[in-house]
Amino acid sequence: MNAALQSISLGNSKSSMTLSVVLILLGMLAIALPGFTSFGVVRVLAWLIIFDGVTQLVQAFRSESGGRAIWRFLVGLLYIAGGIYLLVHPTLGLIGLTLVMAVFFFSEGVIELANYISTRGRSDSKWLLLHGIASLLLGLVIWRRWPISSFWTIGILVGIGMIMTGVTRLMMALSLRKTQQA
Repeated sequence: MNAALQSISLGNSKSSMTLSVVLILLGMLAIALPGFTSFGVVRVLAWLIIFDGVTQLVQAFRSESGGRAIWRFLVGLLYIAGGIYLLVHPTLGLIGLTLVMAVFFFSEGVIELANYISTRGRSDSKWLLLHGIASLLLGLVIWRRWPISSFWTIGILVGIGMIMTGVTRLMMALSLRKTQQA
């Protein structure tokens, strides 16, 4: 029985390693083609919004309360209209999403710097300082280059995220494999 469990775990680590390598390769492709990736993210977001709108409409027809049904119906129509608008005008969606990201990173940087100031006596607070400075600079770089940065920002960030996820999963799978073989 133990050998069967071990072979299942080794099989899972092999598939996890394969998925990790695929994520790393796709992340590198996303960074190499940030414009395509950015527009792809906007299109996926648009379809998710449309799907949510359809779900709201279905819930509106299932609702027993008249006021709640009308509200869900209107929200569903708004979501569907917004999603279709993003599909028809992906550049505007990309520009808006990039601006939101610039504000997010800038705000995160300010908050992390405030956390650093309040905890600077601790030995590990330097990581808050580093994270705060990096987030603040990232927000400023995106903002200073906005709206031109819209065509590369999301694609590069998605690519970096995919690479980081792939590397993390790969290291975990290798560690599991090493533990199982020992």
